[in-house]
Amino acid sequence: MSQAPRPVCLTIGGSDSSGGAGIQADLRIFEAIGVQGCSATTALTAQSPVSISRIEAVSLAQLDAELHALFDYYDIAVVKTGMLVDAEHVAVVSVLLEQLHDGLLVVDPVMISSSGKTLLDKGGVDALKHALLPLASLMTPNLDEASVLLGEAVNSPVDAAKNLAEKFHCAVLLKGGHGAGDELLDVLCDQEGEISEFSHARQPWSTDQSHGTGCRLASAVVARLALGDPLVMAVKTSSSFLQGD
Repeated sequence: MSQAPRPVCLTIGGSDSSGGAGIQADLRIFEAIGVQGCSATTALTAQSPVSISRIEAVSLAQLDAELHALFDYYDIAVVKTGMLVDAEHVAVVSVLLEQLHDGLLVVDPVMISSSGKTLLDKGGVDALKHALLPLASLMTPNLDEASVLLGEAVNSPVDAAKNLAEKFHCAVLLKGGHGAGDELLDVLCDQEGEISEFSHARQPWSTDQSHGTGCRLASAVVARLALGDPLVMAVKTSSSFLQGD
């Protein structure tokens, strides 16, 4: 008896030459969870887990062609966006997703690398707010990205998640990995304003292990949503998966 086809998930983002984050990490997570992954590349990076020495944006024509090729062939269940570089790349992605994609969209608003390198310029942040986030089903910012999107410091993760959900009219998973202390908190606010909290101990991970954890959590949620999990269960299962529970 032939197996039923696996749901297809598409990651749109930067290529991490170290393999720890970006589309490489997303594709590994998709495979581990049991969905079929495909990718469209916005930028090439020369990086290790501790630094990025060079970023080269992929041409808009190439990005456009990759997205058309994938949507022409696959019935894509869930799309995840990551590093989008600038306003022009955000515009291409936004226009094509609005035209071609009728499934779920998870926006990971990647702005600055853990080593401090800018991954989305100011114009790109504005385009993200006005063109891409209005299409999103779920956004997955970390604390620093939430602060940029809200225009103010995050003092209460719960309030920040609620404010983001109200401002951008989508569910919000506020990732707490950049928080202080030994206990970290991820906060989910769904589109009805219901809050779910997921706390876990800070793991004693090496730099290699911790590199790209935000990417991996978001991509795990994408895969679980594609498999049919409700949002809260998708986040809970993904958090446990990432923690190795």
